[in-house]
Amino acid sequence: MDLYLFDFDKTLYAYDFRKRLPALSAVSGVSQYHLAKTWWAGGFEVRAELGEWKTADEYLEKFAEVTGARITLDQWCEARHAASTPNVGVVDALRLASTLGTVSLFSNNPPPFVATLAKMAPDVAAILGPNVLVSCEIGIRKPDPAAYLAAVRHYGGRAVDSFFVDDSAANIAGAAKDGITTFHYTDEADVPALDAAIRAFAAR
Repeated sequence: MDLYLFDFDKTLYAYDFRKRLPALSAVSGVSQYHLAKTWWAGGFEVRAELGEWKTADEYLEKFAEVTGARITLDQWCEARHAASTPNVGVVDALRLASTLGTVSLFSNNPPPFVATLAKMAPDVAAILGPNVLVSCEIGIRKPDPAAYLAAVRHYGGRAVDSFFVDDSAANIAGAAKDGITTFHYTDEADVPALDAAIRAFAAR
């Protein structure tokens, strides 16, 4: 069985934190500076991506405790959506891969991301079905090589039969250490090469 793992942020969807922070500030009434200093610079988002808070509700409660910004899951999603736009060519590549093997999302993200993916990225969710692997669920973040092996084991596959797409050079290097075939995506100009790489992997 061939397994195709796709990153989300800056791969399937473009992501701009500079748009997300003002959106969060607008819905919460808390300044961008305070949000960034307390939550992100304080390391809480990374801890959330590692699964320290198991549910979206627990995440939002901790977010309110640390930042003073009490927001709903819908508001979290609204701010996240404001910072995210589809890279259409990569979504099409995901659709292509789905005709050739098993496809899965493989992303470093916290519980609210999992809870709102279908609303935030319905095109991606429709292709993936239940195949969504996020760091908060497995307790390991990319680029730790153990994260990729956990993903491969989750689907009962082998590293040699797995293909991974990501925008981060560090994440690509982590997967390559496990013997996974990789593609380093940088922008939409890479889409023809990505399609060709997927087809070549399937035909190997």
